[in-house]
Amino acid sequence: MADRSSAGFKLLADDEPAAVFAERRHGRSSFVIVVDHAGARIPRSLENLGLDEAELARHIAWDIGALGLARRMSAILDAPLVAQNYSRLVIDCNRDPRVDTSIPQLSEYIAIPGNFDLSEAEIAARRAEIFEPYHAHIRALLEERHAAGRRTILVAQHTMTDVYKAARRDMHGAVLYNRDRRFAGLVLEMLRRERELIFADNEPYFVSDETDYTVPQHGEVRGLPHVEIEIRQDLVKDEPGQADWAERVSRALEAAQAALWPGQ
Repeated sequence: MADRSSAGFKLLADDEPAAVFAERRHGRSSFVIVVDHAGARIPRSLENLGLDEAELARHIAWDIGALGLARRMSAILDAPLVAQNYSRLVIDCNRDPRVDTSIPQLSEYIAIPGNFDLSEAEIAARRAEIFEPYHAHIRALLEERHAAGRRTILVAQHTMTDVYKAARRDMHGAVLYNRDRRFAGLVLEMLRRERELIFADNEPYFVSDETDYTVPQHGEVRGLPHVEIEIRQDLVKDEPGQADWAERVSRALEAAQAALWPGQ
């Protein structure tokens, strides 16, 4: 592993992917879709954070199926998409970097050896090379749309494991929000119109300043309509599931938008 005491510590090698994956920047939709936990990559310099490949393929490292789902939604809606390429275990792009869980030392039952005893240089590198470019890209996109007089609805797309700490989650998905429920409530209503679906309201998670960054900083601060959506990972782990749920979620988003801005 790289010298942890070096003030010049560099996280990503020149041949490694950038932090941000983006598509359809100039899409015509009012929706902007972001995926905070899209990727499972670990920079080579971190030597898999001391974990084996099997652990890095699990939900602790990324939101399984979220990127495939979001890319299909982006295509259906013609919506800009911004996603994070690196694992939440390196730095969680949906956490304020000032909170302890920004760089997790424990995920579910698993200790993350490569996240203990980090130097200030290592922490700074993770923020500068992964966290900041992702949020700077989102910020620039939203400012560009605002300057052009374009309406924006922010959609934070996530997926959740079907089993967490041995507890089975029976809901198909969840709609999450914090201070502003105006758009999230409409999305929840539209998803629940399919009677066979079980969609939770701010469960098993809820958005807060302590546990989330994207919605509070890009949605609430700007006063944008927004929603965070969770879909159970076993439902979107393959392409047919992603295609099916992309159609379903996109329909709900469009119906919610029509209810939010009737006649427009």
